[in-house]
Amino acid sequence: MIESLAKRIGVEFTDQSLLQQAVTHRSFLNENRDYKLDHNERLEFLGDAVLELIVTEYLYKNYANPEGELTAWRSSLVNGEMLASIAKGLGVEDFLMMSKGEAKDTGRARQYLLANAMEAIIGAIYIDHGYDEAKKFVLENVVVKLDEILEKKLYLDPKSYFQEKSQENEKITPSYRVVKEWGPDHDRHFIVGVYLGDELIAKGEGTSKQEAQREAAKNGLDAKGWL
Repeated sequence: MIESLAKRIGVEFTDQSLLQQAVTHRSFLNENRDYKLDHNERLEFLGDAVLELIVTEYLYKNYANPEGELTAWRSSLVNGEMLASIAKGLGVEDFLMMSKGEAKDTGRARQYLLANAMEAIIGAIYIDHGYDEAKKFVLENVVVKLDEILEKKLYLDPKSYFQEKSQENEKITPSYRVVKEWGPDHDRHFIVGVYLGDELIAKGEGTSKQEAQREAAKNGLDAKGWL
């Protein structure tokens, strides 16, 4: 089974147990006492540092921008939302080893698990193959998202940017209202609208009001052509 994940991420492991450990959440061990591997938190700790170094090195060598801008770009590349999205695209979710309780939670908690697994996989590649192979993986799967981040200005906080543009262009401060919410407490979903006065500009969906507001602001920027 784990060989399939290795193929998906394009890395041939010498020690496949490292990759297995990278997708093992702590909760799985609580329900499977005879499981022979550890959970992924130590690999995640290592992978987080390796990821940040590779991205920082790439940005430093390829862009002459001020430190503040490079920091914002790096944050956009290595944040949990981006890593979870990349992990999902690679099919990592199909291989997560977690408790039955965790398996039921497909909301924000799942995103957190995927982001952590992504960092742990980078840590596993670094242990198994060294820095160069880890760098190749990060460049091909993470840094490749930079063009989209720069083009869509995803490194900017969308709510702050939408407010700035609203005041600049229309002399109005935007407001946000929950349009719809549903789901149990552990898997709540929200649709929030961003308004200029009484005019609904765009909607956004998320597993928290804050996330839905950010999505609404991002969609509002698109709708108004302010990107």
